Amino acid sequence: MASIHNDVSLPAPARDVWDAVRDFGALPRRLVPGFVTACELDGDARIVTFANGSVAREVLVDCDDARQRLVYAISNERLKHYSASVQVIADGEAKCRLAWIIDMLPNELAPYVREQTKAAVVAMHKAFPAG
Repeated sequence: MASIHNDVSLPAPARDVWDAVRDFGALPRRLVPGFVTACELDGDARIVTFANGSVAREVLVDCDDARQRLVYAISNERLKHYSASVQVIADGEAKCRLAWIIDMLPNELAPYVREQTKAAVVAMHKAFPAG
């Protein structure tokens, strides 16, 4: 099983970043603008349209406000397993870290997903600019 780890430093208070992460349907507006172009809630899932045209159904597994941790999963014909967690950790009053871990199968899709997460991280920095 492939594991992709992203440890993202953001120049924003943890409470602000967590508020955007936990807003499950607001990816294109609040967390990854430009990387995600549309997001529609469908029960406990969100239908996400990415800038490259791909679409994924992401099911909310857990949203833990005390730990500032959200878990979601994708199940489709290409992915045998996909589980991701996003946790926001305070780094002082004005900064935080976002730990995003994805465990997935098949391993062959990991390079594509890794490149996609790099683009998502760039979008996060645009959503939470320094200064």
